[in-house]
Amino acid sequence: MPQHTFVLNGQQVTVDVEDDVRLLWVLRDILGVTGPKYGCGLGVCQACTSHLNGKAFNPCCTPVGDVQATDQVTTIEGLPATVGKDLHPMQQAWLDMDVPQCGYCQPGQIMAAVAKVLQARAAGQQLGDADFDQIRNICRCGTYHRIREAILSAQNQF
Repeated sequence: MPQHTFVLNGQQVTVDVEDDVRLLWVLRDILGVTGPKYGCGLGVCQACTSHLNGKAFNPCCTPVGDVQATDQVTTIEGLPATVGKDLHPMQQAWLDMDVPQCGYCQPGQIMAAVAKVLQARAAGQQLGDADFDQIRNICRCGTYHRIREAILSAQNQF
């Protein structure tokens, strides 16, 4: 069976699994990282959103064979380490704004929000309505207003 090596939440990992197995299943079933959730398996709901080399991606759509040994995969579990704190400021904002209801989509929402803030910052701007329109994660509880408020409150804290 092929071996696949990559960096997960700051630690190099190696797994023995076929090339076409989706990275979400490698994370959850083989490596025990359960923050990224399975929703649709098509990248539509984005409950699995994580970061690949600092950019949002959906591991449900990514075969492990496409991940390189130098690739950095960050899930919600590794997000606080990116700022050297117990909680990332976006996670704290989620708590402060009382965003979660069921919580299923929240890890993906937070990861998408952090990536969008970093993208806007790299472009030298603050988030605007067009940026929020590009965050396409689905929340069945409908906490979108609180999600937006949390993102706005946290965007300058990391």
